[in-house]
Amino acid sequence: MNSPQEIKAEILRLTRQYSAAVHRQNHPGYEKITGPNFVPGTTVVPYAGRVFDENEVEAAISSTLDFWLTLGPEGEAFEKELAQFLGVKSSILVNSGSSANLVAFSALTSHKLKEKQIKRGDEVITVAGGFPTTVAPIIQNGAVPVFIDNDPITGNANMRFLEEAFVEGKTKAVMMAHTLGNPFNLSAVTEFCQQHDLWLIEDNCDALGCRYDGKLTGTFGDISTQSFYPPHHLTLGEGGSVNIVKQPRLKVLVESFRDWGRDCWCASGKDNTCGIRFDWQLGELPKGYDHKYIYSHLGYNLKPLDPQAAIGRQQLKKLPNFIQARIDNWNFLRTALADLEEFIDFSLPTHATGWSKQNGFDWDNSGHRTECSWFGFMMLIKPGAPFSKLEFAQALDAAKIGNRMLFGGNLVRQPAFVQLRKDYPEALRTIGDLKGADRLMNEAIFIGVYPGLTTAMLEYVVETIQKFCRKK
Repeated sequence: MNSPQEIKAEILRLTRQYSAAVHRQNHPGYEKITGPNFVPGTTVVPYAGRVFDENEVEAAISSTLDFWLTLGPEGEAFEKELAQFLGVKSSILVNSGSSANLVAFSALTSHKLKEKQIKRGDEVITVAGGFPTTVAPIIQNGAVPVFIDNDPITGNANMRFLEEAFVEGKTKAVMMAHTLGNPFNLSAVTEFCQQHDLWLIEDNCDALGCRYDGKLTGTFGDISTQSFYPPHHLTLGEGGSVNIVKQPRLKVLVESFRDWGRDCWCASGKDNTCGIRFDWQLGELPKGYDHKYIYSHLGYNLKPLDPQAAIGRQQLKKLPNFIQARIDNWNFLRTALADLEEFIDFSLPTHATGWSKQNGFDWDNSGHRTECSWFGFMMLIKPGAPFSKLEFAQALDAAKIGNRMLFGGNLVRQPAFVQLRKDYPEALRTIGDLKGADRLMNEAIFIGVYPGLTTAMLEYVVETIQKFCRKK
């Protein structure tokens, strides 16, 4: 009779064989694995998607066979490996990037932070154009988002509005995202936060692997967040993380809000790591009440599963190649579409002033530089172009080329925010006319640069866009 170890080894051998036969199309495009032929106009060119091979499938099955399921040894290992990659104190896994934003912001509302606690009615500076769950946690915790405008060419916050948004005694934090893998002006924002003693929460969900002045994004603020949803730089299926950059005290608060709001720091399935489980007296509970059932916050249950973390550990090994593929694919598209500048305004990294085929990016005189691990290839359809953004999007759709708007566009135009303003006018503030965010809403569209794209796919995308723009 075969031993359990031998049975498991055979299952995993067959798992790899199955994955190699069935999931070849999900291998990285740069590996040129033979698989289903790409048929232009018939085969979909996704804007993003899962990129994996036999290693991820084997890891998931192996972890499932062990049947720990809830976050456990694979999760602990992934958290350490991710923190090591980023160079931060710790990373805490959650079940999505949106949950990461919720938990990260909620942690800063803890009474344990005393005078640094963000309270109801306090204001948080954010940016108008972007994804709603960068902003939703501010409102969900009773704070007030203060929207500043976007620079439509970078997609990021326009720095000239920062000081105008600040109110002494009310502004407590800045929370914004690195748009489409383009770092926002971290020099200006970190200086602003230090000057006014504000928290900085970096939404790094679209920007894993980006660098600002050589340093990885997600490491400049007090807390940063990641998303591991399939379109992102690496995937766990669903999942996300909260990264504690420097202050260890924030780790306990993040874990509390992630884990029901409990006061105990024991991992699931472990008891009495503090050695005084029955010696605590907190709140109005009797002394000796079980520390595992003491709740210092109104929290959530937002943990992922251990098999997801097992997948993530394999994805992390591929991350450097994934990042380079995104850069290469963006550069391929930018070069091949360079002659369409009469119709399209192309994105620029923060601190870049222009681009040319000969020299690449030109830079401003600030001395700061950005290296973008691009999430997508954004284009702004010029108002004078002989076609609209809608017509362009419809043409891409008809050609089976995946495309997306810049997420929620100008968020204050979204139904949820319009209604919020009607019901509670004091629930949010805006600075200026938000014309940059409106331009992104009306003119911006992006296509994929993810590592699953092959050269044949990219060439088809270029040919389709060139034909559409020229026939108009």
